[in-house]
Amino acid sequence: MPFFICLLTQSNADAQQKKDTLVIVGKKTITLSEVVVDNKLNIPVFIERIKNDTSFYKAFRNLRVLNFSAINDIRMNNSDGEAKATLHSKTKQIRSNNCRKMEIIEEQVTGDFYDDDHNYNYYTAQMYGSLFFTKDSVCGEDNIVLGKEFSTAGKSGMEKHKEQLKMLFFNPGKKINGLPFMSNKTAIFDDDMADKYEMSIDMDTYNNTNCYIFKQTVNPDYKSDVVVDEMTTWFDQNTYEVVARNYSISYDAGVYDFKVQMEVVMAKVGEYLVPSLIRYTGNWKAIFKLRERGVFTATLFDFK
Repeated sequence: MPFFICLLTQSNADAQQKKDTLVIVGKKTITLSEVVVDNKLNIPVFIERIKNDTSFYKAFRNLRVLNFSAINDIRMNNSDGEAKATLHSKTKQIRSNNCRKMEIIEEQVTGDFYDDDHNYNYYTAQMYGSLFFTKDSVCGEDNIVLGKEFSTAGKSGMEKHKEQLKMLFFNPGKKINGLPFMSNKTAIFDDDMADKYEMSIDMDTYNNTNCYIFKQTVNPDYKSDVVVDEMTTWFDQNTYEVVARNYSISYDAGVYDFKVQMEVVMAKVGEYLVPSLIRYTGNWKAIFKLRERGVFTATLFDFK
């Protein structure tokens, strides 16, 4: 009986191997599922499309020109995983006369989330606030991405760190200048990084949308040579817009280290692609700062 079980297992593995097809694009070896092969996807064109994708970043810039509501949940945990400071709120962004402002509908806070002057006590909370909260009216913004480049030039301190976070957040997988010790380790689409990742393309539905699924997972032998450990992106089969993306990034540079997991789910509101759900789990330590363990979820809805 064990012999026949082993034989059956090997036969199934052989059958699966026959179904999958390996293709080489540049120096990248990519595994295609049988359904992708049958669909006759042009792999070099597909790789070039996703390498130059702007739909992910565009979706977040669309938030600048829309009205929407959001439920914000931020938890700062101790080393045992217990919450030591939290914020739960509902906010509403109102855009009028080329300006936008935010109203706080309700808010519950625990622990030392704020200091006595109502400033954030935690770096993670500051980052969240810079991305999703607006204290005063902001005017003259647009959602154009063409020609928009992130840059740390002329920035220092918190403003520089915010810009670096946005680089990793909005452009995972692209080369990022200005990140000490790891600028060349984020460009996972480049041929120079090809041997460090296992790549695959599959097809399935996500939120009732037919999608190509592109997955990149670091080769264990190169774990210390990369920043993006794993990234899975669902692309709309017709428009190639990002429908959802999960990614894990980590790095230990001695003077600082971090390990972050992100999940982003998109929604289509008329002609606009927008993020509707964002989940973050992060653990990081920077020199002269205490280690922070943060978890946040942003749920965006009621777009107009």
